[in-house]
Amino acid sequence: MPAANAEIQPMTETAHRGAFFRQSGWLMIANIAGGVLMWAVHMLSKATGPAEYGVYIAFLAVAMCIPTIPLQMVLAHQTAQMLATNRERELRGMIRMVWLGTSLLWLLGCVVVLILQGTILAQWKIANPAGLWVTLLVVLLSLWLPIFWGALQGRQNFLWLGWSMMLNGVGRLTVAALAVLVLGGSAAGMMTGVLAGLLVGVAIALWQTRTLWLGPSVPFDWRSLLRQVIPLMLGFGAFQFLFTADTMFAKAYFDEDTAGFYGSAGTLSRALMWLVGPLAAVMFPRIVHSAAKAEKTDLMGIVLLGTGILAVAGAASLSVLGPLIVRFVSGQKFVAVASSLLPWYAGAMVPLALANVLLNNSLARSSFRIVPALCVLAPAYGFALTRFHSTPVMVLKTLAVFNLLLLIICVWFTWGPKRLKSEV
Repeated sequence: MPAANAEIQPMTETAHRGAFFRQSGWLMIANIAGGVLMWAVHMLSKATGPAEYGVYIAFLAVAMCIPTIPLQMVLAHQTAQMLATNRERELRGMIRMVWLGTSLLWLLGCVVVLILQGTILAQWKIANPAGLWVTLLVVLLSLWLPIFWGALQGRQNFLWLGWSMMLNGVGRLTVAALAVLVLGGSAAGMMTGVLAGLLVGVAIALWQTRTLWLGPSVPFDWRSLLRQVIPLMLGFGAFQFLFTADTMFAKAYFDEDTAGFYGSAGTLSRALMWLVGPLAAVMFPRIVHSAAKAEKTDLMGIVLLGTGILAVAGAASLSVLGPLIVRFVSGQKFVAVASSLLPWYAGAMVPLALANVLLNNSLARSSFRIVPALCVLAPAYGFALTRFHSTPVMVLKTLAVFNLLLLIICVWFTWGPKRLKSEV
């Protein structure tokens, strides 16, 4: 019998790796397809002009700065962990609680925006308030979507997670194109497309996770939950701030045209995360599941190697081909600025992509010692952006430095002396 088990085990490991690569490949296709469709919305900048496009980028940055990444990863972590330990009824109660809580926070935010509407419109140089209120609806669905995407991810239902991503992009592009090209809309019309895409994505995710949030629930241990949720929110929140904050700072410090140019380069460069992100996304619930059952896995090393190869190749390709893409999508006037920004922007994404893998690995194992360092790094980055913003390239140099610091921190807490001693 032991000999039989020894012969079966390699096949089982091979099957697990095969499933991982199939799921990663599908999610990569879905992520890229959805991302390309969302990116195609930026082609409408030719019809709206740089000023309105800059407003759209600012509205979009607001939605991007919502803690969607930490929300999704918290739900993915808890879903994978509770399913692995047969606590489905606790999971139902937690999902419903998070859903209600985010909705109430959104209502409070709407009141604040209503009070400060004049100041916001003046600061962002926005003439039409309609786009601001459409953005608030986008914010609501942007809060809901990661809840149910996280449940899909934690359940390892990557098939419907991928379809939700792709159809989100289809809805966004279709409605935005109709609003801008047919109805003569501008930034508000483009944000309406974002809203439509989110509606489709949320509807699919809600339906496919209905068994996880419908039905009877039981009380769960609040203290134990918070001991896990708070570090996850802080850790992934710091990562998301490093990933997105520069766009909002650019809108505040540069004129409309420059902010539009910067946003165009940023959209292309962040596409690198569409390429490599699915590897970490599939890895995360698998490591949570393995940790919950005290199983060993070497998946992180495979994902880190694949991410590094894809990120470096993607950054090099984008630096060379990016200006041609910008000329086709946004017009000749965007090319000169984009050509100077893309090498810096794409290069800054490489350490961020690698850090993402290491951070996912640490937090999936509930190893939260890294979180205090990230809570220092993110505010330091925000402060640095308020001091070093004389040119768009200076902003990107600041981004690159802090992404490299993030990678160094993640490497230290993954393989540093304390980690090695703790494993002896």
